[in-house]
Amino acid sequence: MSFRIRAARDEDLQPLYEMAKLTGGGFTNLPPDKPALKAKLERSHEAFGRTDDAVRDDLYVLVLENAETGEVRGTCQIFTQVGQRWPFYSYRIGTITKRSEELGRTFRSETLNLVNDLEGASEVGGLFLHPGERAGGLGMLLARSRYLFIAAHRARFADRILAELRGVIDEAGGSPFWDGVAGRFFGMNFQAADEFNATHGNQFIADLMPKHPIYIAMLSETARASIGLPHPSGRAAMRMLEGEGFAHDGYVDIFDGGPTMTARTDAVKSIREATAAPVAALADDGDSKLVATGRLAEFRCAFGKVATSEGGVTLDPACAGLLGIEPGATVLHVER
Repeated sequence: MSFRIRAARDEDLQPLYEMAKLTGGGFTNLPPDKPALKAKLERSHEAFGRTDDAVRDDLYVLVLENAETGEVRGTCQIFTQVGQRWPFYSYRIGTITKRSEELGRTFRSETLNLVNDLEGASEVGGLFLHPGERAGGLGMLLARSRYLFIAAHRARFADRILAELRGVIDEAGGSPFWDGVAGRFFGMNFQAADEFNATHGNQFIADLMPKHPIYIAMLSETARASIGLPHPSGRAAMRMLEGEGFAHDGYVDIFDGGPTMTARTDAVKSIREATAAPVAALADDGDSKLVATGRLAEFRCAFGKVATSEGGVTLDPACAGLLGIEPGATVLHVER
């Protein structure tokens, strides 16, 4: 396989834009807007270029590259600390319990509460794989490369990590959740709100959204049914997150009601099990693993064959070529 993960560069703007146009809406971290994408790349360059390892408000943009053709066929992002430039809002599903002695009944009502509970956490997001490449485990490579990047630069990330999954979007590109909740207060459809949020942030939510709890029973049936459900295209991503140790703790996206998954950073399976070792030799045998090397802008990740060897590990020559390394280099590896 000739694919590898690397840091995004300025020349990746056009392929990122072309992929953004394929997302189908509701994909805030990859807007089909060149100035917004250019700003992301500039912010990513700053993060890769920073020399100290403190936790700051950084964004890293990675891309999936076909090393044989040079084509960029996927992308993913890592945010080190959300909620620093503007508030990071979520809805938290809660319960209000009331008791009527006269009726002899207890009533429990589920509510949506606007919160900033997840402010300061790191986030993995912005994952998109070109439809023509959705085979061979490339989605897994994109997703899990982020955890190896975090493991290699652990001091730059928070102790809690989250992932927002896109919620239910109808055939017309609208969101039943938005129409049933925020759309009633904003006078704008989901697409317009989503585009505005992608380029200007969600402070307008704080300015205009009521702060009191919203009773879920008062919403339309379609809005209620969409709460906490991922978009059909995101179900596999949700299972992958669960396999890494993420859980849905009742937080949902304020725009489309999609689930927000959370975990303790050090408890994420790929981070916890990542093992560093020197490459002792090149040999075409061993178990298939995810292998990463390099710091910051020199980070690379690919599938490779790894076997334990005296003095370190052996790595197959093809993977070594993709990573641009020779014996003596240090790699991080984790079971595929």
